[in-house]
Amino acid sequence: MSTPRPPSANIRKKPKKQLMVFSGRANPGLAQEVAAELGTELVPTSAYDFANGEIYVRFEESVRGSDAFVIQSHTSPINECIMEHLLMVDALKRASAKRITVVMPFYGYARQDKKHRGREPISARLVADLFKAAGAHRLICVDLHTDQIQGFFDGPVDHLMALPVLSAYVRRTYGTADVVVVSPDAGRIKVAEQWSKQLGGAPLAFVHKTRDINRPNETVANRVVGEVRDRIAVLVDDMIDTGGTIAKAADLLQREGARAVVIAATHAILSGPAVERLQSCFAEEIIVTNTLPISPEKEFPSLTVLSIAPLISAAVKEVFLDGSVTSLFGERA
Repeated sequence: MSTPRPPSANIRKKPKKQLMVFSGRANPGLAQEVAAELGTELVPTSAYDFANGEIYVRFEESVRGSDAFVIQSHTSPINECIMEHLLMVDALKRASAKRITVVMPFYGYARQDKKHRGREPISARLVADLFKAAGAHRLICVDLHTDQIQGFFDGPVDHLMALPVLSAYVRRTYGTADVVVVSPDAGRIKVAEQWSKQLGGAPLAFVHKTRDINRPNETVANRVVGEVRDRIAVLVDDMIDTGGTIAKAADLLQREGARAVVIAATHAILSGPAVERLQSCFAEEIIVTNTLPISPEKEFPSLTVLSIAPLISAAVKEVFLDGSVTSLFGERA
C-alpha cells in the first residue's frame, strides 16, 4: 500500500501559465480579433455607467494567477475610455492576476509629451503614472506619437509599429516603381526612412510647414523639399485627427506635380471635419488601421481600413511565452 504524498508536495509544483484576454467597451471588435488570433475568447465582463457617469467593471470569471492582457483603445470619449481602462487594471490587481499587461492600440494624450510653454502639464507622463499606480506591469502600444513616451512608464514597454501592415498593402497595390515617400513634416523623417526601406529604397521628401502653438490642429504647408513630380507620393503619418495637416499636404503635392497621392496613417481619430477634408483633398486613397474604431458615418469610398489584430496578437504571444517582441520587427522595435 503506497503512502499518500503530503499536501506540501503539490503546493511546490509549478502552476501552469494561463493567458486571459480582456476588453473594454471602446473597441471590442479589435479585441475579439486579437483573441481569435490567439485561439482564445475574451473573458466575460460586466461594464456599465451609473447615472452620474461613474463606471462599474467586474470580471465574470476568476483571474487569480493569470497572465492578463487588457485591451482598450483610447477613443472618444477619451477620458471615459482611459478611466474604464484604469478600473479594469485595478480590478485585475485586486483579483490577484499574476501579471497585468495593458494593451493600448492608441495611447491617449500622447501628443502632450512635453511642455511647449510654462504652466502646462506633461499629460502623456501622467497617463503612464496612472497605469503604473493602478497595477500595470507592462504596456503594449502601437505607433506612439514620440518614442520618448516609452520612458514615461516605469516598466517594460513594447512599442509596436504598424509599418509592416501598411507598407505591405502599399507594395501590393501600388508597387515600388515611381513611388516617393513623403513625411508631412521634418520631425517624422526617421519614420519615412523606414518606409523607404520597406518600399525598396524609394526616394524621400518632406513637407515644410509652420504651426501656431496657440491654435492646435492648424498648420500651414509651405513647400515640398524633394522631388515628387510624376511620382506616386505616399504621405505617411502616425495619426489623422481633424485631417487639416494631411489634406493640405496632399493638395500641395498635387501642385508640385505628383501623379497621385496615397495617405497612410496608423490611427484614424477623424475628429470634426476630418472626413469632409479627406474626401475633398487630392488623395486617391487613405489607408489606416483599426487601432481606433471607425463608426459607419465616418466611412467613405476612398478609406481603406487594415486590421492591426495579427500584429498585436503576435506581440501578446511573445510576451506570454517570454519570447522576443523585437524579433517581430527585425530588431527595430
